[in-house]
Amino acid sequence: MPMTLDQFNTAPPEELTELLEACAPIPSWRSALLARRPYADLQELTQTAAEIARDWTDLEVDAALAHHPRIGEKVQGATREAQASRREQGSLSEDEAAQQEWFSANQDYEDRFDRIFLVRAAGRTPEQMMTQLRLRLQNTPEEEADIRREQLSEIAVLRLEHSVA
Repeated sequence: MPMTLDQFNTAPPEELTELLEACAPIPSWRSALLARRPYADLQELTQTAAEIARDWTDLEVDAALAHHPRIGEKVQGATREAQASRREQGSLSEDEAAQQEWFSANQDYEDRFDRIFLVRAAGRTPEQMMTQLRLRLQNTPEEEADIRREQLSEIAVLRLEHSVA
């Protein structure tokens, strides 16, 4: 159940760590978001979250994704982040043929960029996500780093909206 904006604005920072880590496990983002409290409304909170995310470094994004499941993999664990990933990816990891296609596509991406593929799954079909992966294989590493940052930011903001009402 989501917390209210008032609860978010007044909770001690340590009580919000798990919630914000599930959105984006980037300590500088979490600290900056908490330092700017209180927020007048959810729109101000999410706009601020997106603005702060624009400053994420490649190292921060890589660290945040170090334990992130690949698209098409069965998500393990019961953490808040694992629950969000399961919700976002839906039943994609239940289809064996899709799992094989994703395994191959993820390997192509990782061979090209030496990083896992990240795409906002919420609101996208498996076909749309696969199309994104195939198109993004044509990017330069610099272009792809920017897109990964944007995708992680979109995921973080959506998860924040889901967690704070």
